[in-house]
Amino acid sequence: MKYLPRLLLVSFLGVLGSLAPAAAQDFRVGFVNTDRIFREANTAKAAQAKLEQEFSRREKELNDLGTALKTASERFEREAPTLSEAQRQQRQRQIVDQDRDFQRKRREFQEDLNARKNEELQSVLDRANRVVKQVAEQEKYDLILQEAVYINPRHDITDKVIRALNAAR
Repeated sequence: MKYLPRLLLVSFLGVLGSLAPAAAQDFRVGFVNTDRIFREANTAKAAQAKLEQEFSRREKELNDLGTALKTASERFEREAPTLSEAQRQQRQRQIVDQDRDFQRKRREFQEDLNARKNEELQSVLDRANRVVKQVAEQEKYDLILQEAVYINPRHDITDKVIRALNAAR
């Protein structure tokens, strides 16, 4: 009597073990590399080009401002020994103010760029996820992974997703 529950459990596990290979053959798993989608899909490339166009003018202005600040600083270093104390302090304050303004503008630029980049990448990811779902439904996948430590290349459907994304444009 005492061994009956164990015997039933062992029998159940044995039956379950013999059924598992059959069920595993019907289970389809796929993998999508989102980094590749962000690099290779036309929608991602278009988003990158849009960002570059949108922010190129501000980036050029920022670079020009940085160059002007560097030039002013170098000029101050050369001329400092010949300036009076009052002139030296005034020019030093101007350079510090210019630097503070430059740092603020650079920080604002970076924050704006990052916010827009996140918006564009999210848009690309949303489109890619819709395409992944379509591919999964069409090809009868049970599970699609986007992050994995290791994946067998035969489960990688990234090329199919990129082709579908590019065709959807």
